[in-house]
Amino acid sequence: MPLNANRLAAIDAFIQKHYIDPRRLAGTQLLIAQGGATVHNRCLGQASAETATPWAPDTITRIYSMTKPVTSVAFMMLVEDGLVSLDDPVHRYIPAWKDLGVFVAGTHRTGFQTRRPDRPMTILDLLRHTSGLTYGFQLRSNVDAAYRAAKIGEIEKAGTLADMIDALGKIPLEFSPGTAWNYSVSTDVLGWLIQVIAGEPFESFLARRIFDPLGMADTGFSVPAGQGARLAACYQPTQAGTIALQDDPATSSFQSPPAFISGGGGLVSTAADYLTFAEALRTGTPRLIGRKTLELMTANHLPGQVDLPALSQSLFSEAAYDGVGFGLGFARTTHVAKTGVAGNDGDYFWGGAASTFFWIDPTEELTVIFLTQLIPSSTWPIRRQLRTMIYAAL
Repeated sequence: MPLNANRLAAIDAFIQKHYIDPRRLAGTQLLIAQGGATVHNRCLGQASAETATPWAPDTITRIYSMTKPVTSVAFMMLVEDGLVSLDDPVHRYIPAWKDLGVFVAGTHRTGFQTRRPDRPMTILDLLRHTSGLTYGFQLRSNVDAAYRAAKIGEIEKAGTLADMIDALGKIPLEFSPGTAWNYSVSTDVLGWLIQVIAGEPFESFLARRIFDPLGMADTGFSVPAGQGARLAACYQPTQAGTIALQDDPATSSFQSPPAFISGGGGLVSTAADYLTFAEALRTGTPRLIGRKTLELMTANHLPGQVDLPALSQSLFSEAAYDGVGFGLGFARTTHVAKTGVAGNDGDYFWGGAASTFFWIDPTEELTVIFLTQLIPSSTWPIRRQLRTMIYAAL
C-alpha cells in the first residue's frame, strides 16, 4: 500500500515545528523508500548552525552504532564462506581469552575476583550481545568502570583494535555468556575477528566486500578526502532544552583515518549510502548475503525467545522495548502489540548514538533512514514518533 503524500508532508512540518524551530535539533534528513523507489527525501535545518550550512542530501554524518549491522553482515559473509561457525568458541581466534573469568568482586584498582563461566563465549554471543562484555558508558558496574579507565571502545581513543583485544583479556566478563543481554563492544570484537579470519585489515574487507560493490563512496571510518566540508556538526542537549556544539566538523577526529577501527561505531555515511546497504539486504540485489542467512540474522536469538527487557542489563534507550527481540546485529519486532508502536512483526532496525535510526519492514517493502546529529540518542522520542507517523501514512 503506497504512502500518502499529505501525511508525509505533515511529518516534515512536525519535525520543523517541534525540533528544528525550537533548536532541539540543528538539522535532519528523512529518507523513505517503498517497493524499491524513493518516495520521500527531505532535508530540514542545518548541518552546522555555527556556519549556517544547510542540511543537504549528501551531508555526511557519524552513524555510530548503525555501523554494527554493517559489521555483522560482513562477519556473516565469512560464515557463508565456510571459514567460521556461529558456535565456534571465541578463544579459538583469541587464545588469550581462553581463561577469561566472570566478575565476582573487586575493582580495576584493587584487583578482581572471578569465577569460571558456565560455558565459553561463542561467536553467536558476540553477534547477539550475550557475550558478557560491556561498554564503559553503562555506568552500572565495576567492570564498566574498568572499561572507562582503559578507554575501551572509545572511538576517538589513540590505541588500536589490537590494543582493545589485549585490554579486554585482562578484565572479567560481566556475566557468564548466554545468560543475559548487555549492549557492548562485542561488535568491535567481530571487527577484529574479521581481520584475523579473512587475513586482511577489517576496513579493507568492508571496502572490498560491501562498500565498493554497492558504490558506497561516502562511507568509511573517516570522511573521504576532499569532502570535509560535507560533515555535519554534532550537538548535545543543554539544560535550557536547546543544543550546544559537541563535535565541530572542522576539527573532528572523523576528518582523518583513526587508529582505532571500530566495527561497533566508527563509520560515517550518508542517507543515500545507507539506503543502498539497507535495500541490498531487503531485496537481495546487489547480493551481499543469501536470503536464508538474512532470515537467520533477523530471527530473535535471545535465549528462550524472550524480548529485550526480559534479558537486558543495559541502561540505554534502544533496550527499553517490550515486544522487541535481538538477532545477529539487529533488533527485531517480535510482538508488535507489546511495543505500543505501529509496525509489523519481523521488521528489523537499529540506531546510533547521535540519534540516527533506520528500519526495514519486509511486509510493507519499506526502508526508512533518519539522520541527525545529537548525542545521546535518548534525548528525544523522535524515533518512536517517526515510526508512528510513517506507518500512519500508509
